[in-house]
Amino acid sequence: MSKVRVLVGTRKGAFILTSDGKRDKWEVSGPHFAGWEIYHMKGSPADPNRIFASQTSGWFGQVIQRSSDGGKTWETPGGGVQMPTGAGMPKGESNKFVYDTSPETGKPLTTHQFYDGTQHPWEFKRVWHLEPSLSDPDTVYAGVEDAALFRSTDGAKSWKELSGLRGHGTGPRWQPGAGGMCLHTIIIDPKDPKRMYIAISAAGAFRTDDGGETWKPINKGLHSQYIPDPHAEVGHCVHHVAMSAKRPGVLFMQKHWDVMRSDNAGESWEEVSGNLPTDFGFVIDVHAHEPETIYVVPIHSDSYHYVHEGKLRVYRSRKGGNEWEALTKGLPQKDCYVNVLRDAMAVDSLDKCGIYFGTTGGQVYASADAGDSWTAIVEHLPAVLSVEVQTLK
Repeated sequence: MSKVRVLVGTRKGAFILTSDGKRDKWEVSGPHFAGWEIYHMKGSPADPNRIFASQTSGWFGQVIQRSSDGGKTWETPGGGVQMPTGAGMPKGESNKFVYDTSPETGKPLTTHQFYDGTQHPWEFKRVWHLEPSLSDPDTVYAGVEDAALFRSTDGAKSWKELSGLRGHGTGPRWQPGAGGMCLHTIIIDPKDPKRMYIAISAAGAFRTDDGGETWKPINKGLHSQYIPDPHAEVGHCVHHVAMSAKRPGVLFMQKHWDVMRSDNAGESWEEVSGNLPTDFGFVIDVHAHEPETIYVVPIHSDSYHYVHEGKLRVYRSRKGGNEWEALTKGLPQKDCYVNVLRDAMAVDSLDKCGIYFGTTGGQVYASADAGDSWTAIVEHLPAVLSVEVQTLK
């Protein structure tokens, strides 16, 4: 029978939840890296035992951790020292993320300009998202703040910036969102690994068709009232982008306001917010087997970062947007004021697709019936930053 492994990153450590294919009983392992912020964890599609984790703190900085045994033990690839479960301070060197510089001047490729006209140099702060290669367990991409894309081909031991993104020409016009100027979404096309999509808050979405050498903005159709030119080429605060592996050319986006859809690999977008009670939110995901079935969690507003009306409701559309139904069975419908962050929802690939999400209140909810009903599979964790799922044979 298949197994499911849920990787949960929180404000104070990582947790790994495992169950069999029935998904009714769960074992909890953790906290791993207790006391550290784990911004993101993700398993390699090429090796079910390989997991990468972004570990950070304001005191010790950024560390990338790697497990080769499904999270039982960890090592810091830069130092190569094994870490037992629950270890705190890493015993290896932190991984180094160095932005490319101009060969002519030796200075950073570009600066970014705030709306007040001031220029700011690129500064590395943390890794927001890790995206392992679909075919090579030693290749992994990292989206960082300030917004840039890095790649490692030696299992996260060393990193090189794919500087064609930041050097594209629009970089000086990128702006930080409320959470910083972060590259938070990385999607690899399963039918064409040289085609990738990324999203940046607050710059927008971009696509490469040549493995990261060159990039183009893909924001036509986005409208953002809060920037000087609401229809600008860049400057839009995209919160998350999702894609069905069964239909890679179709993308879904949760923007700062608006839920959007593209049927042409991001060349243009249309709004599909439809009858949602509010179209502000952070997370969006797609059913593993039904590419027209998508999920969002509406948030009251950009001023109140909690769910609408104090009711935790996942909304599902079976028609690719516009028509939405509230999924509430098993979720609190009174006095609930949690948020669901951009990387805190994932799906498994079992026949009856499972949906998982975590909240800032420390709950992780799971549905083994595509969202019809929900169960809190763990509660009272630190605030959940990310949720990813591995389906294991």
